[in-house]
Amino acid sequence: MTQPTLELRDSEDRLKNLVDDILGEARRQGADAAEVSVSEDVGLGVTVRLGELETVEFNHDRGFGITLYYGKRKGMASTSDSSSQAIQETVSAAANIAKHTQEDPCNGLADISRMPEVLPPLDLYHPWNMDPVAAEELAKECEAAGLEEDSRITSSDGAQVTSQQSCRVYGNSLGFIGSYVGTRHGMSCVLIARDDNGMQRDYWYTVARDPGAMESAAAVGAEAGRRTVARLAPRRVATGRFPILFSPQAAGGLIGHLLGAISGGALYRKASFLLDSLGTTIAAEHIGLAEDPHLPQQLGSAGFDGDGVATQAKAFVTDGVVENYVLSTYSGRKLGMESTGNAGGVFNLSLTGKTHPAAQLCKEMDRGLMVTDLMGQGVNAVTGDYSRGASGFWIENGELAYPVDEITIAGNLKEIFKDIVCIGDDVDRRGNIRTPSVLIGNMMLAGE
Repeated sequence: MTQPTLELRDSEDRLKNLVDDILGEARRQGADAAEVSVSEDVGLGVTVRLGELETVEFNHDRGFGITLYYGKRKGMASTSDSSSQAIQETVSAAANIAKHTQEDPCNGLADISRMPEVLPPLDLYHPWNMDPVAAEELAKECEAAGLEEDSRITSSDGAQVTSQQSCRVYGNSLGFIGSYVGTRHGMSCVLIARDDNGMQRDYWYTVARDPGAMESAAAVGAEAGRRTVARLAPRRVATGRFPILFSPQAAGGLIGHLLGAISGGALYRKASFLLDSLGTTIAAEHIGLAEDPHLPQQLGSAGFDGDGVATQAKAFVTDGVVENYVLSTYSGRKLGMESTGNAGGVFNLSLTGKTHPAAQLCKEMDRGLMVTDLMGQGVNAVTGDYSRGASGFWIENGELAYPVDEITIAGNLKEIFKDIVCIGDDVDRRGNIRTPSVLIGNMMLAGE
């Protein structure tokens, strides 16, 4: 069994030509303006469980999203078929939709002056010459390292190795066509441990554009093992108000709620607890949130957003004050503002603030809860009310005391963000929102 050999870098020019052809078809069908997004992905995923090969998956997917404008009427259609007939039919479908929709004065392409003339060198493409046999051996090595970490680790939910290549092309009738190719490789391990108190499950993973930047198979497996064993024999804790330390992984979700609240879609729909917050203090005075879209090899890097608008480094929050909203072309117009180049989201967003070594954060809080996992959807985006199931570790006298689960933490996000005492130096860079540990002064904890 061999993986189909395909380098998506070789497909980039062909996809750009297809985008140009689709835009031509849109003109022939009378569209006043048009934009096309194309994505093509190819990859391999191999999973092993308890030392045996479980799955081998190859994927090769391609899709076209076509948007037409007739005046201020908008129609969208998509297809995975690039034949001339399929493209003609899809453009026709988008045209028919547009002609039956109401006009929206905020519809339309971004201004051509906002689109990049030259794309930055981002170094996102690093293919991994990994066939299924080699991927299987690597996954087995990862799982074995985890199973050997502790005798209480009795089973596995599997280890997986993945390798993906992607090509993205965006073009519009103003003459802009931009593209980039990228890779994303990963390895993960999920383990199960047992003692007299029952079973616990945990995991670890690594991901990178360049396979050489990933953690080793042995390191991923061993960390999954350590995390799994640490969860054994959890306890409940008393109800009360305590300092809460969010681990980097849990803190990413917390910051995601802030981003959602200053995003254009939530703001113009009046579905945000941070309405009219531009220029106001919404977090502790030492807190900043900024993006840097042009970092080489990073997972969140891009030269243009989903509207073709050039990306650029910017701050959303500075010294606790909202400096920019997160806006696409459409949401910006709805709010009477300019796009911030964030159609589709943010790019390499980092949280900054008063920073302490991660090892000292437990001493800083003295007694409270370290949250490592969150459950449930108890967040009200309109009011900011926050209530989530949680598990993690109880901190006593500045030290890890024991694991805890079946608890709930609650508060209001307006108060939580203003009560950020400090952050750690342990930034998790495995995603688009790059967060360290975050210490909140106090929150309500519901336990026994």
